Amino acid sequence: MNPSTALATVLVDELVRCGVRRAVLCPGSRNAPLSFALHAAEQAGRLTLHVRIDERSAAFLALGLALRSALPVPVVCTSGTAAANLHPAVLEAHHAGIPLLAVTADRPAELVGTGANQTVHQAGLFGAAVRAAPSLAAPSDCAQHTQWRSAVDRAVAAARGALGGGPGPVHLNVPFREPLVPPPSPDGSGPEVLAALKGRSTSAPWTAVSTGSPLRAEVELDFSRRTLVIAGHGAPPAPPGLPLVAEPTAPDWPDALAVGPWLLGSPVVDQLRPEQVLVLGRPTLHRSVQRLLADPTVAVTVLTDRPEWTDIAATAVAVGTALRCVGSPDPEWLRGWQQADTRAADAVSATMGRHPQTTGLGVARLLVAALPAGALLLLGSSNPIRDVSLAARPRRGLTVLANRGVAGIDGTISTATGAALVHAGPAYALVGDLTFLHDSNGLLTAPDEHRPDLTVVVANDDGGGIFALLEQGAPEYADAFERVFGTPHGTDLAALCAAHHVPHVRASASELAELAVAPGQGLRVVEVPTERSGLRALHDQIRTAVATSVGPFVGGSA
Repeated sequence: MNPSTALATVLVDELVRCGVRRAVLCPGSRNAPLSFALHAAEQAGRLTLHVRIDERSAAFLALGLALRSALPVPVVCTSGTAAANLHPAVLEAHHAGIPLLAVTADRPAELVGTGANQTVHQAGLFGAAVRAAPSLAAPSDCAQHTQWRSAVDRAVAAARGALGGGPGPVHLNVPFREPLVPPPSPDGSGPEVLAALKGRSTSAPWTAVSTGSPLRAEVELDFSRRTLVIAGHGAPPAPPGLPLVAEPTAPDWPDALAVGPWLLGSPVVDQLRPEQVLVLGRPTLHRSVQRLLADPTVAVTVLTDRPEWTDIAATAVAVGTALRCVGSPDPEWLRGWQQADTRAADAVSATMGRHPQTTGLGVARLLVAALPAGALLLLGSSNPIRDVSLAARPRRGLTVLANRGVAGIDGTISTATGAALVHAGPAYALVGDLTFLHDSNGLLTAPDEHRPDLTVVVANDDGGGIFALLEQGAPEYADAFERVFGTPHGTDLAALCAAHHVPHVRASASELAELAVAPGQGLRVVEVPTERSGLRALHDQIRTAVATSVGPFVGGSA
């Protein structure tokens, strides 16, 4: 057995011993030893292998697998720009705390800087975005097998957050020397190779790393004061008895105020103004939330287990990982918010009912209500996740995921595919047309690959609808808007899907419930045409209706 084959065999064996059950592989030459080793491990029933030809999509596929399973998932690629294409997913994994393993094949150190083909400085490629970045030495013999196993154990432990800092991505850079393929027949490998293959036992990792509880740092909060809870992405459970404004990916979204983000932009904030706000996780979706958190008269306490916490306006008075409750919430305080929420929710429903269901808001509302219990829903960035937060009624029975680490639109179809492959039930993704086009390679699944039970719902408004809601969407910028922000594309999504042999159906919003929610359809795309020309006006009308509905309201504790 040549040294590169031995190294790859040991690395894959140790990954399995550390609990890795799925891996994503991109074809290449320099990573050929790992390709053979992963294929052999799959043939032996030790792991499930997913092969993708595009490194960026492959990395987000691994991210989705890790996001839903909470287990480390390696994405393996060759050297050069292939490794660089993992960077967007690595950044998302870093900020979202997802155990992604970027395993990059490399040239030996003596070739770096010599003009050798597909050779770049890969050590440190991802900078501070990874929890650890071990780089092995190119093997010249098989005597280093214990160091190889130890390096894998350290990498997996760091990705799981076992060594502090929380879960996140790790970069394992692996140089290989030629020959890069195994010998065609047994080559009389010596006892040192057999020891490398066997390790200490048949199943345990070389070094077992404990995964103890994270550091507990308590903060005290007096619940007898008027307290509002804001829950964002990655939030811990919310304390009971308090009004809650939650984003769809927060675990307690089903218990949240139905139209909390609209309420925070209405006069109810003046009448039911909190004395303090408890922030759980990382809220990122709504400006009304950020304005409240920036209010210097409101005391902000943040509860998170991440080293980066939400405090954009630098107003937080306390940050911790656990809560010590003092006092009891006033039931009238909660009741006041609930009564205002009921009025505002009716106003939102009435306003939307007077408009054709041809906006992303309408699609989000219909889809969330129609999904079967036990479904997975992955939300695209930009408008779709905001549309769900603003228009859909919070409900139970769904697992809601999103790439909110850095909230990019890249890799969303691949992320949804990865999450769907490990979800025990039907899966759905709600994305915009630009998000869909940005990762159309995510549809590319070879005939021998595992195909998810995933319905991708594309709200197609032919461009960047979210910009119509931002400052640049104001009427005074209309002359430049379509060219540099709206960016209509006119792409035939049906033809694009046909090229990938993915079923496609074009449906109206009223047909969405019947077409989209039937499980067991495999991978398919449901395109719903929407409009963005009146989106800004509709949002303004909803804000006005909510303000009118709660304007005269006087809560019991106001």
